[in-house]
This record gives sequence, structure tokens and C-alpha cells, in this order.
Amino acid sequence: MRLKLADTMGIVVDVQERLFPHIHDHAPLAAALERLVRGLAVLGVPLLCGEQYPKGLGETIEPLRTLLAGRPRFEKLSFSCCAEPAFFDEIRRTGRRTVILAGLETHDCVLQTCLDLLEAGFAVAVVEDAVGSRKPDDRRVALERMRQEGARLTTVESLLFELIRRAGSDAFRQISRLIR
Repeated sequence: MRLKLADTMGIVVDVQERLFPHIHDHAPLAAALERLVRGLAVLGVPLLCGEQYPKGLGETIEPLRTLLAGRPRFEKLSFSCCAEPAFFDEIRRTGRRTVILAGLETHDCVLQTCLDLLEAGFAVAVVEDAVGSRKPDDRRVALERMRQEGARLTTVESLLFELIRRAGSDAFRQISRLIR
């Protein structure tokens, strides 16, 4: 089933200052996350941001913090974003039924958010090159688990081009520049 721009929203999960340097291959992950957030902004996709215990783990990393300025951001203690009532209310308030997930850690907060969204009847697209864990095996197993449970796995480039559907528009030109 195709992702539809008008029915899609995104969540950036726990990409925080004190955790991020410990994530396996964090430099390419940072670049992918930035491309994703910039691309979704070009397309007008609603974005939410979760931060797991920011007093201990810090705020969302730059430049994502700046790119997400003005978008709803939620502190949380639960691993799943959906377990925080205000966060889940905001997800439902968008009226969108497809959720794009990116962030940290794949096997923990991303996985639990994914499972809760699927259970609540949302379609979930996990952006494989925009999720990370400290250990590669944790990431790999979590991605497989999410796929088995019904999430769609995709990449930043594939997702953005699927949402715009055709070349020739201003959005296509902007997305093309981001992908290069």
C-alpha cells in the first residue's frame, strides 16, 4: 500500500544530546535524520518530537532541534511515545492514520512506539536509515520485529519520493537537492 501525503505524519523519537554520541554509526544517522526532517517540512508533513527524560539525556541534537522548532515536543518517561497521554492525544489530533517513525533507540523507544501505534490501528513506516541503537544487533532485530508486526520499512530517499509521487514540482526540486 502506498503512503499518502495527506494522511501521513512523522515522529522523531529521542534523538538526544547525551545519548546520540553512543549510537552506532551516528554520523550518517544524523545526516539521514536531517534530510528526513527537512524533506518532511518541505512537504508540510506534521511532525512531533519526543524526548526521553531530557534532564538526564539532554535535548534533541542540533540541527534537528532548530529544524523542529515550533513543532510539538513532548518530554516523556515512558519508552513508547503513545504511553504519554498528551503525546498520543496530539498524534490522534492530527487526524492522520499513517505515522513515519525515526529516532532512537530502535530496539527500545522506537520499537515500543511502533507496536503501540500498530495496536491502535495506525499504519507505520519505519525509516531504516533514520533509526539507530548503540548495538547493531539490537537495531537489526528490532527492525525485523517491527516488520513482522506489520510496519513498513523504508529509507529517507524512498519515503520522500513516494510522498511527492512525481517529478517537476518545486517540492521535487527541493527534495532532490536534499538527497544529493
